Amino acid sequence: MSTASAPVEVGRVALTVNDVETVARFYETALGLRRLSSDGSAVLLGAGERVLLELRGDKAARRASPREAGLFHTAFLLPSRAALGAWLRHAAETRVPVQGASDHLVSEAIYLADPEGNGIEVYADRPRPAWRNADGSLKMATEPLDLPDLAGAARAPWAGAPEGTVVGHVHLQVGKVDAAEDFWSGLIGMEVMAHYPGAAFLSSGGYHHHIGANIWNSRNAGPRDLPTTGLAELELLATPEEYAAIMARAGSAAPADPWGTTIRLTRKAV
Repeated sequence: MSTASAPVEVGRVALTVNDVETVARFYETALGLRRLSSDGSAVLLGAGERVLLELRGDKAARRASPREAGLFHTAFLLPSRAALGAWLRHAAETRVPVQGASDHLVSEAIYLADPEGNGIEVYADRPRPAWRNADGSLKMATEPLDLPDLAGAARAPWAGAPEGTVVGHVHLQVGKVDAAEDFWSGLIGMEVMAHYPGAAFLSSGGYHHHIGANIWNSRNAGPRDLPTTGLAELELLATPEEYAAIMARAGSAAPADPWGTTIRLTRKAV
């Protein structure tokens, strides 16, 4: 369960937060991310030695409205269903404030938010052969999740986010779905994998989605009024070939989406 085979995948997500220590402790205790570095104003968190989340402290930043464009959730992909079951048991035992859970057929997902309202998904993928219908289309839906069965998949107590945990996808709030598709497909080069009412899902290399874009709370939202809390920057890791192709189209190492969120491009190690 990894997105590493995709030509383009999500690297780290950077969030601006008012209270960096409170938010960092939440990701450490609730999700089991490791604090990899801290300088008082910024904290890097991850699994193993891989940075997944960067928290940038700004006490003066305006608190983002849930109606604005920006982050819907950061989705942390665990390396096995057993790991997700162990995390579910941990969440129940420590009373992590879970907000919802869904069976998406391609994956099993549990939803929550950090202390400043940044959405989080913790999920595990189903095996890739189960992702497709007979006609080759993506078999993706939102159905009730069998929580007892998932908890029963645990093979050991939760001991923190295991090595191999990655940011599998990022789901964005946008003002218009078609404008988001133009950016992520036309400029970044991802493929549209599926549509929901008011949402599109795009990916690289056949993954079910690396990027979601919806207008459920943010229909017709304009460019973001920065600085504000929430999504500060989204890093994409690209193979040298894809990096060169995106750079040729964008003309910048850090293009921004139509709502002003910076996309940081980084070459994948080869």
